Amino acid sequence: MFAAFFCLSLIVHAPPSLEPAAERLRQLDIRRTEDALHSAGLRAPDSVNVVLVPEGDPLATAALDWVVGRALPDGTVVIFPSRVTRYPYDSFESVLRHEIVHLALFAAAGDQPLPRWFHEGVATSVEAGWSAADEVRLLLAALDGPTIKDVSELFESDSQPGTSLAYRLAAALVDDLRQRKSADLPGRIAARVASGVPFDRAFAVETGETPDAAAAQAWQTYRRLVNWVPTIAGGSAVWMLIMALAGIAFIVQWRKRLLRRRELDEED
Repeated sequence: MFAAFFCLSLIVHAPPSLEPAAERLRQLDIRRTEDALHSAGLRAPDSVNVVLVPEGDPLATAALDWVVGRALPDGTVVIFPSRVTRYPYDSFESVLRHEIVHLALFAAAGDQPLPRWFHEGVATSVEAGWSAADEVRLLLAALDGPTIKDVSELFESDSQPGTSLAYRLAAALVDDLRQRKSADLPGRIAARVASGVPFDRAFAVETGETPDAAAAQAWQTYRRLVNWVPTIAGGSAVWMLIMALAGIAFIVQWRKRLLRRRELDEED
């Protein structure tokens, strides 16, 4: 979609106590993010103001305690470093990359709004991709065939588990669409919205599906896995197997984040 790349400039602001984290971000090679945005049909902003906020600051106090970062339409990214490694992030760098995708979506859509599920699904898909642990968790969520309205309501939840599930569902949906349709689909949808086309209409034009139909298609893969489980196990054994897989996924993810947290503490 774009003929040339522009080197993204990061301007990081932080109090002295967070200067080590600020310096890490200043050294970040942003080319990976620019390439990922280009693949998604989006363009990185020319510059980003990053503000690192310590706990106890009014900005941190006003945010839910599991909120790690926030992108603002004016090109500012706010990060709460002490909360890093909470889903869907595993480092300062991943938080920043995720929020930069939001900035790119803001710019691509102009002054027009995009649904939060689309924003977060694109940001997670573009920045982080998908993992086997997430797929196992999604397996459980897909059993009930959540609609887009269900996912949107999860994003409105004040609970971290509900919001984390919403991230996983949204990311799986966007990732499935980008594989089935086109990798640059996010940028194409956002561009139509910027021209004044309502989101649902822009989505339908670019995908040939409604959001709910696209969600149903994404969940089908996981339902197929559930459907063959009863052929090798009966009754309660099915649920024991599914819960065991979910438990293993949780332990693996928890261990990865614990080790990453220790690495960050040692570096600081």
